[in-house]
Amino acid sequence: MCLILLIGCGGGGGGNASSGDGNSDNDTTPDINNQPTSFNYPPVGLSKVEFILPLGGMIGNHVTPIDHQYYVAPDFGAAETIQIDVYSPADGTVSSLQHMGNFNNDDYRLVVDHSDTVQSIYIHVDNLSEKLAAHAPMNGQYVNTDIAVSAGEILGNYAGSVDYNLVDYDITLAGFINPDSYTAEPWKIHTPDPFGYFNDTIRQTLVAKSLRTAEPIGGKIDHDIDGHLVGNWFLENTNGYAGLDSGNYWLGHLSFAYDYIVPNHIIASFGDYAGEQRQFGVLGNSPDPAEVTVSNGLVMYDLVSYEYYEGDLPWDRLSFTPGLTMDNYAFIDAVVLVQLIEARRLKVEIFLWANLLRCYRFYR
Repeated sequence: MCLILLIGCGGGGGGNASSGDGNSDNDTTPDINNQPTSFNYPPVGLSKVEFILPLGGMIGNHVTPIDHQYYVAPDFGAAETIQIDVYSPADGTVSSLQHMGNFNNDDYRLVVDHSDTVQSIYIHVDNLSEKLAAHAPMNGQYVNTDIAVSAGEILGNYAGSVDYNLVDYDITLAGFINPDSYTAEPWKIHTPDPFGYFNDTIRQTLVAKSLRTAEPIGGKIDHDIDGHLVGNWFLENTNGYAGLDSGNYWLGHLSFAYDYIVPNHIIASFGDYAGEQRQFGVLGNSPDPAEVTVSNGLVMYDLVSYEYYEGDLPWDRLSFTPGLTMDNYAFIDAVVLVQLIEARRLKVEIFLWANLLRCYRFYR
């Protein structure tokens, strides 16, 4: 069976290839240093946060780079965990509340509009403030709201981890070369590193707690370069990011990008790898997908598992550890052949050790 993935490629049109640091030479990072919004409160109580996972992870069914950060408590995963307050970083209006019961979670997603174009979005807030709880929807439901909140006001609290991202509709990330592929989540293409929106004191604390040390330190989600392998792809005739089934929208997703913590490490991320969602390193960490074009013809990657390291020891994934490194295992899980047959069309064949061949065509 051959699957041709017509992948909804991202990236700034006609850019140069990257130098292997996870950022292309046609830098798609928006300039937010001079933007007018300056938040004087953090998104959460940072003194209780162990570390921040940046934007851009590819984990499980998050096949393309994740559009939110994770603010992780020091006792994440423990039976008894501390409660961390969630703040409104600036004046605003809570414009929607959603109970996440339809995702098998007893917690909330909330959106705070700080202006006509800037929003803060939180997911997995365990307990809402009394003001917000009065408007909370029923299990699995969603409501539009109009609740004024002040800068620094407590919106609720969480234990373990909470998702946070900032949306700025005045910015469109250049590293999504086909924005129409993302109509199911229209905020995604307007989601920059949020750290630059906070005042200097808060920004310094955010940077100090981030596991990523390369710019942009808050993370990056857009890696597409037109005519190059790097970035996001979607299986032909599967409706882009939305997919054909909202319950399994990721099945037609594919990404060749870079790790969110160690951005010189190549990650190949599959929405359907023998019926599973899987992420791999590539043996030798080469070739750089930003350097793969139509002219390369058929390109082979050996897919391997990988690990994060603190010095010589595997990272426990629970403690703040600056300067993490990554290394691939030597055992080859599978082989994938990729070929750009046009600038925005990609053919992919996956050879598993169980002698199963899967072939896909993607588009952007």
